[in-house]
Amino acid sequence: MRPVLFSVFGIDIQTYGVSKALAALLGAYLLGRAFDRVGLRRESAHSLVLWATVWGFVGAKVYYLLEQGGNLTVHDFGGMGFTWYGGLIGGVVAGVVVIRRHRLPLGVVAGATAVPLTLAYGVGRIGCLLAGDGTYGRPSSLPWAMAFPDGVVATGVPVHPTPLYEALAALAIAVVLSRLGRRLTGPTVFGWYLALSGVARLLVETVRINDPVLLGLTPPQLWSIVSIVAGVVIVLQPNGRYSVHADGTPPHARSSPERAGERPPDRRRRGETLTRT
Repeated sequence: MRPVLFSVFGIDIQTYGVSKALAALLGAYLLGRAFDRVGLRRESAHSLVLWATVWGFVGAKVYYLLEQGGNLTVHDFGGMGFTWYGGLIGGVVAGVVVIRRHRLPLGVVAGATAVPLTLAYGVGRIGCLLAGDGTYGRPSSLPWAMAFPDGVVATGVPVHPTPLYEALAALAIAVVLSRLGRRLTGPTVFGWYLALSGVARLLVETVRINDPVLLGLTPPQLWSIVSIVAGVVIVLQPNGRYSVHADGTPPHARSSPERAGERPPDRRRRGETLTRT
């Protein structure tokens, strides 16, 4: 494992931080392409990713600090120690604000974010694996079990490489969501994202080391159940399917020649003047 990727003028460049930066860049690139396909401005996608990333990190850190309760140390305020569901909450809140300011269609945007968000999460988990940040699982004798003697949270005992499990699950979920996106509406695709990612995290938590807090379930498992329920509710809503055009583009990609967030073109005929009253 490589918690420090390389050094520049004596400054260590942490693998964890680099992976998060790469995840954000990948998310911005993929979301920009997704926005192009549905007739939305690429700049709006980049703004959405920027603010969702910033406030996602804030939410992830705040949630982590709240989890620690009275056991906080100075190290808890450093560059490690984030929780996914805290980040998701912060990112969603920031995303909704950006969507409203740019006057974007919420359902279409939600569907467009599903695959980029899933793959960005997978990249982030690879960073966790390389850094050995302590998010690994219980001791294991399986052939693929890994030890992290040089990790940020070191262990010489072979354990379940749960970040790798989650990265592989993210890749599989992204493939499924990409296929579903060809025939389902944006909100329904996002519902499937919530449900599938919740199931994946719920299963991974069975081999991770977290203390149960309610009904024998850990906090991530409880949030996973909330995610699954919310996703199922969204998926079961009516009008979750649409017919695509002959070239495979969904109806909303051609619903208007104008893109959301852009000023409508001047449709006055040449030579006409606008009379104010």
